[in-house]
Amino acid sequence: MSALAGTGQLLRLALRRDRIILPLWVVLLALFPASVAGSFKALYPDPVELAKFAKSMIASPSITGFYGPIFAPNLGQLSAWRSGILVIIAALAVGLTVIRHTRNEEEQGRRELLGATVVGRPAQLASALLLAFGASAIIGVLAALGLASAAPGVGAWAFGLEYAVLCAFFGAVAGLAAQLTQSARTARWILGAVLGGSFLLRAAGDANGDENSVLSWLSPIGFAQRIRPYAGERWWIGAVLIVVTVALGLWAYQLAGSRDIDAGLVAPRPGPPRAGRSLSSPLGLAWRLQRGGLIGWLIGFAVISGVLGSAATTASDALKDSPELAEMFQRLGGATALGDLFMVTLISITAIAAAGQGIQAAVRARTEETTGRLEPILATAVGRSRWNAGYVLFALGGPAMSMLVVGLVGGLSYGGSAGDVTGQLPRIVGAALVALPAIWLTVAIVLALFGFAPRLAGAGWVLLAAFLLLGQLGAVLRLSQWALDLSPFTHVPHLPGGAMTWPPLIWLFVLSVALTVAGFAGFRRRDIG
Repeated sequence: MSALAGTGQLLRLALRRDRIILPLWVVLLALFPASVAGSFKALYPDPVELAKFAKSMIASPSITGFYGPIFAPNLGQLSAWRSGILVIIAALAVGLTVIRHTRNEEEQGRRELLGATVVGRPAQLASALLLAFGASAIIGVLAALGLASAAPGVGAWAFGLEYAVLCAFFGAVAGLAAQLTQSARTARWILGAVLGGSFLLRAAGDANGDENSVLSWLSPIGFAQRIRPYAGERWWIGAVLIVVTVALGLWAYQLAGSRDIDAGLVAPRPGPPRAGRSLSSPLGLAWRLQRGGLIGWLIGFAVISGVLGSAATTASDALKDSPELAEMFQRLGGATALGDLFMVTLISITAIAAAGQGIQAAVRARTEETTGRLEPILATAVGRSRWNAGYVLFALGGPAMSMLVVGLVGGLSYGGSAGDVTGQLPRIVGAALVALPAIWLTVAIVLALFGFAPRLAGAGWVLLAAFLLLGQLGAVLRLSQWALDLSPFTHVPHLPGGAMTWPPLIWLFVLSVALTVAGFAGFRRRDIG
């Protein structure tokens, strides 16, 4: 039997399972650069003003560190520069898709059933990588076509290449991580660590303003950005990344064919012979399963808010020279001081991330159900509501802790850079906590889906992506207010600096409570499985 036997059938199965979500996020992420180019055209129709804006961004080490360097002050390069964050999100989505169709399948026991048929040992990994590489290629082509419609030139295809090879690279990294570990959760953390480390390495290198920084060249993200769309394209960089991606894929393929099914090359650490008292309750079990993720989220929020909070005053100085950009931030935030505008935008982005943290905790309950670990627990004296309460606590309480960290660390760094810690700290903490009702409502929708339609619980990620796009593009593209109002984050008062309005927060909170209670009721009545 060939090692690749059944690869085509497994690929068709994966496409069928992802037939709704996969095309949705591929198209949305691919069209983002064209939307950015359109917004730049509307804000800066004069090339001189566009160049002035580019100069102000280059002068800010914090903005350069966050988004990357600007290699040329033209429309195409600026659009590629501004789209860099979405490229990272697309790479993460591709990597998670690979893990879902490989290690997650083994963890749930379906890979062993397939192994009893005419399916080669590495066929599942091969099909997942083909799916990832195909999705990456489509994203790259669509992004290039969309960007070329607003900024014609060969640079559009260079950007499409950058988009595609980064997504494919992290797809191969995810495939390799799935062979190294026995847990899908650990594989996701390996992917996140490599992706986050690449971003921080690139940010540290680019913040110095040196295009040839060794740190940036060592980062896969920074290396791919040196393809330089619309700024003297370096096609050889894309070729190098393709070679490295193929090598990683072949390495993962070789490991998949040599290891045992449901085993990883790195053996998991054995647990203690007897469980501690903390595991005697459903809440203790939920803490044991989710403590690593919670700590990781809190550390990540602390690092991001500390770095970007200290950059607010620098960014405000750059924005003073760009009335158009200040107007855009006004539409995003509505505050008066430019430093506050920057903090409003950063808090809105971290609020979206905190909602993702809550969704991750909420869908973990669904994972426990589908893997068969819930039924033995419910066969004891533990009731459904008591078991579910632990996951609901982490789904709602985890984001609250994260936003508190954002407020504390961001307030300290922002106040320290402005020389007014005692004045700025309570303002930033309050601004961060005000976003909680919108976060809770987003998570509560997922909790309600888990209670009534558990198979649709994963749609919470699509909902979050829609809120992210509305928040990042809605104001820039001047969408109608009714479209912006579809996101609960639109109704959050824009603090610090804006007016505090209680009625929207009260309604968001009431809806969150109602959906959470409904989710509890639905879970108590529905069948398990």
